[in-house]
Amino acid sequence: MSELKDKKCVPCEGGAIPFDISEIHKYQKKVDGWNIIKNDKNVFLLEKNFKFKNFKESQNFVNNVGKVSEEEGHHPDIIFGWGYAKINITTHAIEGLSENDFILAAKIDQITNV
Repeated sequence: MSELKDKKCVPCEGGAIPFDISEIHKYQKKVDGWNIIKNDKNVFLLEKNFKFKNFKESQNFVNNVGKVSEEEGHHPDIIFGWGYAKINITTHAIEGLSENDFILAAKIDQITNV
């Protein structure tokens, strides 16, 4: 879908400034179907819901997300169960969104070709 899937997440130890809302919207156009939300601490997140035929498909998807996340060194929050998975991505070290979050979102989308 975009060049983001071909990039590599870079380690972020904090100190970087999270994207402002205009930068977030610019990057959001490069990923498919990811919503921008704020959590209870007012931190921006990327969120996407995935649907599957059964538990096994959900679990396989989550396992593949785990593999990609480990390869990238960037780890989302995942909730899953029978026929669904919900992924939330943010850069915890900067309490906001960075390019890494959008890179990971693009790579996750490649798992299911959504």
